[in-house]
Amino acid sequence: MDDFLAHARAATQEMRSVFPETPLLRNDHLSAIFGADIWLKREDLSPVRSYKLRGAFNAMRKRPEVQTFVAASAGNHAQGVAYMCRQFDKTGVIFMPVTTPQQKIQKTRMFGGENVEIRLIGDYFDECLSAAQEYCAEIGGHFLSPFDDEDVIEGQATVAVEIETQLGRVPDHLVIPVGGGGLGSGLLSYFGTSTNYTFVEPLGGACLRAALEAGKPVTLPGVNNFADGAAVARIGAKTFEVLKGVGLANTLTVDEDRLCTTMLDMLNVEGVVLEPAGALSIDALKDLGQSIKGKTVVCITSGGNFDFERLPEVKERAQRYSGVKKYFILRLPQRPGALKDFLNLLGPEDDIARFEYLKKSARNFGSVLIGIETVDPENFDRLFGALDARGYAYRDITDDEVLAQFVI
Repeated sequence: MDDFLAHARAATQEMRSVFPETPLLRNDHLSAIFGADIWLKREDLSPVRSYKLRGAFNAMRKRPEVQTFVAASAGNHAQGVAYMCRQFDKTGVIFMPVTTPQQKIQKTRMFGGENVEIRLIGDYFDECLSAAQEYCAEIGGHFLSPFDDEDVIEGQATVAVEIETQLGRVPDHLVIPVGGGGLGSGLLSYFGTSTNYTFVEPLGGACLRAALEAGKPVTLPGVNNFADGAAVARIGAKTFEVLKGVGLANTLTVDEDRLCTTMLDMLNVEGVVLEPAGALSIDALKDLGQSIKGKTVVCITSGGNFDFERLPEVKERAQRYSGVKKYFILRLPQRPGALKDFLNLLGPEDDIARFEYLKKSARNFGSVLIGIETVDPENFDRLFGALDARGYAYRDITDDEVLAQFVI
């Protein structure tokens, strides 16, 4: 344990020649809401807007004999590896799925410059990973895992070193997002039992929780990629060896739609741009409640690589989670004045966001897709009550994922 602390501190010192420490900032807004002393460790303000360059730095620093590093990633790990290949003048071959957004491909290319070759392989990450590992074996390069690597874990532990130095002590509580477990295992290895932990995962990618329940790493049958920076199907073997004793009581899963409300709140109130995975630790505060009252809490904001083209989706999901936007299919009579009769049922705070006839061939009735935005969820109780009283046939499809996917 003492060796790990010494190595993490040495790595932190070496990093200063490449990039400065990320700030640890007290957040008055969150502190007031939760009655605690809330601090944010702003990994979203690193040179690549995530903590991933730390592990890449440490792995390359400790392997000076390796010239070619191979990685598979659709996001932050790719950018961290690219950045460090340029710094160390190494060759990086980074495999990314064909479906990777152009913004992420361009940023990876920008950080790596001529030191990095990007190969687009497969529609899904698993295909991309397999191709990367096969290529690495062929050329005798070094495969740099995004999390399941002891040097990467040690590199991520530099976050803990900085927190301890910046705060002047160990915090009472750490809230840590978990994907493959590299960051969490690094912080746990450094701080040990000197603080309390909450490990947070997206609901659609809770691989740590699944592993804790099974007593070993297991592969999730499916993953929701919305929080792509933490949506991992299987926890790392090395990282789980560190995290296997944390206990289910110290883990949380966060609904992806609720996560969107936190992303919008941080953007609109604080002017802080976070990717979904980067907002996990802040969103988890809603579930910690009385357990953190009066405590010093540090949340790791792990990344800020957010494509603003996704903002309408984030707003949509937040509204639906908050109950202020609903979609329903209405059977509307095909007669003059029918639409006006329906519109008269809307309240002064109800706004039509979507109106589309789905079937126009019926002689007496037509099916209409309607999206309504309002300011108070209780307004829908009044609207649906009015529809029921008038005998309208309708179906609320807001939470019907299968139907909404095809119709909305």
